[in-house]
Amino acid sequence: MVIMKLNKIIGILGLCTIVGLFASCKKNDNPFNVKGDCLIESLVLDEVYSGVVDHASATVTVAVPEVHDDHLMTITTLRVSDGATATPGEGEQLNMTSTNVIHVENGNVYRDYQVKVKHDEARIIAFTLNDLYIGIIDQVAHTITVSVPVGTDIKTLIPTIKTTDGATVSPNAGIPCDFTNPVDFTVTFNTASTTYKVTVKEKGNPVVLYLGLAETVAQLNPEEQEAVNWMLANVENSDYASFSDLAAGRVVMTDCKVIWWHFHKDGGMEGKGAFEANAPEAVDFAVLDKLKDFYQAGGSFLLTRYAVNLPFYLGENECFPNNAWGGKEAEAERVGSPWEFAITGHTDHALWQNLTMNPTALDHVYTCDEGYKITNSTAQYHIGTDWGGYDNREAFHEKTGAYDIAGGTDAVVVWEYRRTADHGAIICIGSGCYDWYTIADPSEYTSYYHENIAKITQNAFNYLKGE
Repeated sequence: MVIMKLNKIIGILGLCTIVGLFASCKKNDNPFNVKGDCLIESLVLDEVYSGVVDHASATVTVAVPEVHDDHLMTITTLRVSDGATATPGEGEQLNMTSTNVIHVENGNVYRDYQVKVKHDEARIIAFTLNDLYIGIIDQVAHTITVSVPVGTDIKTLIPTIKTTDGATVSPNAGIPCDFTNPVDFTVTFNTASTTYKVTVKEKGNPVVLYLGLAETVAQLNPEEQEAVNWMLANVENSDYASFSDLAAGRVVMTDCKVIWWHFHKDGGMEGKGAFEANAPEAVDFAVLDKLKDFYQAGGSFLLTRYAVNLPFYLGENECFPNNAWGGKEAEAERVGSPWEFAITGHTDHALWQNLTMNPTALDHVYTCDEGYKITNSTAQYHIGTDWGGYDNREAFHEKTGAYDIAGGTDAVVVWEYRRTADHGAIICIGSGCYDWYTIADPSEYTSYYHENIAKITQNAFNYLKGE
């Protein structure tokens, strides 16, 4: 009896039990018309562009030249499993500016394949010198700028270069190069070729310093890397250093006016214990001595995301954000409409000037756009008599010593410790809307409001420097 049942099951499923395809073959309504496989075996567009078929993901990727008109491409060859039919089929035209679906059917089983084109590309996606100095890449102008300390021998710097898949670069990486004058690096792959002009410039002591837990920028997580790389490319006399560098005295603080720390942790964290467990380098006694000296001498801080927990260690009241959470980057939430936070009563604050505003909501700041993917990593204060200990904004100020400058009726999401004769100022941004990095493909959203993140950060630097 058991054997009869097993044979019946095999007969119904047919050959869809091929490893990796069992779960993805689907049945039509008629359970008695099973024939066989429902696979694309080969696909050619416009006679010369062959597709790479991935049965596991049910995708076909067709490589085309760097400059190619994808609007009308003809299916010139389409081979499918014996007995199967495909829609659309050979001879039909596809608009390949977006992904197409080819439906393969065989009896009462079918499978849909996503078909897309991939243009040849030849780009430099990472460039460092001596494994230490990070190049800032402008993919539009095809330029790379590398800043090095004054006195660095720029005649024997060794480049390390990461390119798009399969590309080659000339001059070769790993060979000492003289950067007294700008040097052209040419990247090639099939029909694609791009030349980048690399310029090395000396920089003075940092005025704005980003402190991080990692020893180098390359070791930071993507969210933090995106923030640091923007700073290095756009903020004059800015630099990166680790907390360990600071503790060991390897950082020149003579001209520094602002320290920035943007601290991301996948999955979020809340409270003093979690902060100390995840950032022990930041609360090391040797580090805190230097940070407090800097603060008490008039230096200022921009603390964003989970770094907003730091003020207590600088001498402020022991009050940590009481409402914190966050998602994981790989599982980021797609934004269905632009996200924002309220600045009601604080629209004249320096942080909110010259932003891209929604004309129908001038007391709100919008920071990301429809289609953007975000972890919503948040560390804020809940305001209300229901829970949390901060009945209103007056209670928030009395307990923390800080002033709110953004938030809705029941939250403070941006706050500041104002400059006094005894110390500098601190700006804290704990809103989940303040986000630098997204796993969303650029084609999935139009960046409009997201440019406000950089503008807010630059405004904060100018404000904290007293400009």
